[in-house]
Amino acid sequence: MAARLSDVEKQAYTVIVLVAVGLLIAGIGIWATESDGHADDGCAATELLEPPCGAWWGAYVPYAEDGPADGSLTRAVYAFEKKIGRRLDLVHNYHDMSNTELDGQLLTPDERELGEDRMLMLAWESTVWREPHHENWTEDQLGWANVAAGKYDEEIIDPQARRIKEYGEEHGKRIFLSFDQEVDARIKEVAGTPGEYVAAYRHLRDRFEELGVENVVWVWTVSGYLGSADEMKALYPGDSYVDWIGMDQYNYYLCHDTTDWKDFDRSQRPTYDWLRENISAAKPLMLAEFGTVPDPADRDRQRDWYTRIPESVRTMPAVKALVHWNRPIPGDDCDLTVNEGPPLDGYREAGGAPYFDQPLP
Repeated sequence: MAARLSDVEKQAYTVIVLVAVGLLIAGIGIWATESDGHADDGCAATELLEPPCGAWWGAYVPYAEDGPADGSLTRAVYAFEKKIGRRLDLVHNYHDMSNTELDGQLLTPDERELGEDRMLMLAWESTVWREPHHENWTEDQLGWANVAAGKYDEEIIDPQARRIKEYGEEHGKRIFLSFDQEVDARIKEVAGTPGEYVAAYRHLRDRFEELGVENVVWVWTVSGYLGSADEMKALYPGDSYVDWIGMDQYNYYLCHDTTDWKDFDRSQRPTYDWLRENISAAKPLMLAEFGTVPDPADRDRQRDWYTRIPESVRTMPAVKALVHWNRPIPGDDCDLTVNEGPPLDGYREAGGAPYFDQPLP
């Protein structure tokens, strides 16, 4: 029979047990906080919309197909969110410099509605599209030299800058703004030289600041194709002009007539490492477009590509936003959408990861 404890021993034992229980509860709380991706404090987005404890989950969703001239972006986004089982943190949309209400006006009524409880990423192209919403991918270049010289300031740039400023003043909202997405690919499209682009980018940001626009987070976005490494270096406007760096890398597989299937990690990491080593190690990175085409011989392969994202992206800690491109591109075997079947299943699972559950600003 065990010896009976004295009153002093009982009190000491009780204290030890209470302390142990307290430590256990605290440990569980810490574990739960880490598992949930964020705590109430310490994970609030920075002034430049960087989430400290995880990454934003976003997408580019084309306008609803109810006629290109009157398609609804809100209806398309709401339908997509219903499919994927969550609200997007970030909605990506594209604009030209036509200054038209349809495509050249930044912050359309649909964007304003979506921006009420999401962030907006606007890609602004120094082109004029030949058809609504860039339906057939044809356009006319305005030229970086012309943008840099201020040729379009009064007619095109200033009105959009004022609209964005008013949006910030009325709603307290900041937006991401990217000037000429995949800029390294535009050199071949006769947009201009790298030096002219740098001058145009800097002019655009300087012009916004002259007009008192303080609610823009500036993104510099390249394709990330490492065959254009020299061009990308020459195109960088500098850390003082860029807030985020964006890259658009995919697993194109048969879409580009190759037989090389790249999983998520292999499709993103080489460019991620190169940008950190050669452009800037200080800036947050955005996968401003990403996705995979299917493998016709193995439909489940596309699902698995997406389900592995949460684990892989944690090993690339500078990636603070992932924006899926949910639109097919021209060509056979080039469907990048996740609208149904295995890719939708995989994308839904990935988007439910705690790492992508961050408090919106």
